[in-house]
Amino acid sequence: MTAYAELQVTSNFSFLRGAAHPEELAGQAAALGQAAIAITDRNTLAGVVRAHLAARAADIRLVVGARLDFTDAPGLLCLPSDRAAYGRLSRLITLGRRRAPKGECHIGIGDFLDHAEGQMTIALPPDRALPDDAFAAHLGQLAGALPGRCWLAGQNLMAGGDARRLAALAGLAEAAGAPLVATNDVHYHAATRRAVQDALCALREHRTVAAAGHHLFANAERRLKSPDEMARLFRHHPGALARTIEIAERCRFDLAELVYEYPDDGASPGLTPQETLARLTHDGAKTRYPDGVPDKVQALLDHELALIAELGYANYFLTVHDIVRFARDRGILCQGRGSAANSAVCYCLGITAVDPAHMDMLFERFISAARGEPPDIDVDFEHERREEVIQYVYRKFGRERAGLTATVIHYRARSALREAAKAMGLSRDVEDALAATVAGRRSGSVDDGYIAEAGLDPTEPRLAHALSLAREITGFPRHLSQHVGGFVITRGRLDELAPIANAAMADRTTIEWDKNDLDALGILKVDLLALGMLSCIRKAFALIERHHGSRFDLASVPADDPAVYDMLCRADSLGVFQVESRAQMSMLPRLRPRCFYDLV
Repeated sequence: MTAYAELQVTSNFSFLRGAAHPEELAGQAAALGQAAIAITDRNTLAGVVRAHLAARAADIRLVVGARLDFTDAPGLLCLPSDRAAYGRLSRLITLGRRRAPKGECHIGIGDFLDHAEGQMTIALPPDRALPDDAFAAHLGQLAGALPGRCWLAGQNLMAGGDARRLAALAGLAEAAGAPLVATNDVHYHAATRRAVQDALCALREHRTVAAAGHHLFANAERRLKSPDEMARLFRHHPGALARTIEIAERCRFDLAELVYEYPDDGASPGLTPQETLARLTHDGAKTRYPDGVPDKVQALLDHELALIAELGYANYFLTVHDIVRFARDRGILCQGRGSAANSAVCYCLGITAVDPAHMDMLFERFISAARGEPPDIDVDFEHERREEVIQYVYRKFGRERAGLTATVIHYRARSALREAAKAMGLSRDVEDALAATVAGRRSGSVDDGYIAEAGLDPTEPRLAHALSLAREITGFPRHLSQHVGGFVITRGRLDELAPIANAAMADRTTIEWDKNDLDALGILKVDLLALGMLSCIRKAFALIERHHGSRFDLASVPADDPAVYDMLCRADSLGVFQVESRAQMSMLPRLRPRCFYDLV
């Protein structure tokens, strides 16, 4: 059997270009008997984690890479050979993303050559046309700059004139010293996705499928093919197939090599991070319990600190403590929540407000050696002032070491129906009617019965095709957005772990991976979230202070006004006011959020 590895694959993380998920591509390549598959999305590494997981499950090797589209030269495929080269590729994409608006990447050929060490490169000839003298000169310069690491891609896509084109490319490759290598410019895993790719292309070009013309591919050949089928297509150039295996063997980098290191900036001079955490925890316990730390709480602290030391999470707690300290030093209300509330350490550090002395807490719900999951501390801040906290993190760690997590925005049934209707040229009123059929329904699926109830005929050819497209597109990634507040912070360069891009919001930068990708690679994030209720509480506190000052005697609060009583006690717990008669605190009912609105 012929050996072949597909090295030019566009997934649907090249938004509005690829028509298959990375998981589908990896699974199909394995089923076809390919030796390896490369995911080479355009100027991005957004889909490589999902491809990595799928390739591991399908028992096929993934070649990590990207297609780089330059602003001043023809594009190429960049395949890093090792971990260091991967870091350079990630930094190169970061460079292009940071100098461009969100969604764009501006890279020049000179930028690439500055990051070219360890990269295997496959030059991409112009589409359809025979290469001209300008491309020949470009290829010669590229091969001269990257001796032994530059090849020229050739495709046989059965679009007419392929034999002539391959012969011309083979001659050009030999003259330039960049051997010909076979690729198929894959955009979907199976031919059945051609219609989806046509629709995505039409949407990208702001046209209907009927009017897209030469923007569409000529046929359904840009699919994954078996090694034997590729051998037939390249029977006059057998060396081009053999080189795919050669290149794949030289690209030994695996995403499993990424070792995440949390920052160690929080340790006090002369102390280890664990010793610093223990000292801060014990100091906080004395503040929380001025009459002495209860035996139950001390036992919890000893247990939790031992487990934190065992799992190596001390720096993570120190970072969250530092962020909370910054907020409180500036009078920004904040409060930890979620599973972190089961931690006595978090309570003593002032991160959460759940007193373990009065509750039965299960720390293993928060951190467990058996589960092997990283801790996840959610901290809410006043929504009107959270940006101050975010910018503090950027200032402390630098843009090259800190970035917000991405969120992948996917097509849901409603948006998929609208996009499919546009691609098929259906009228706006039909588009609105289709979208209304899924509004408010929990399943959110495209159902012919609801379409008929809306007065439309789901068997009408154009509408039926639009419905089929919508079902296929549902779940496709549409674009990257920023997480509501998840921060990734690293000891070394974050931009060597994953590319960093500008967000739409000013002074925000995000990495290209989402929460699931980070969890899969064991990368910690800190959630700095915004809560409008805390801003409401802040305004309530300001109103109380304006009318009553900043010191209160709980005994003076009217017994028939529990809302004010609750408010003053919460003000004391957050350190906003000083309240007298603290012994009465245990007699208070649970705080009712309604009272905040009453006071404002």
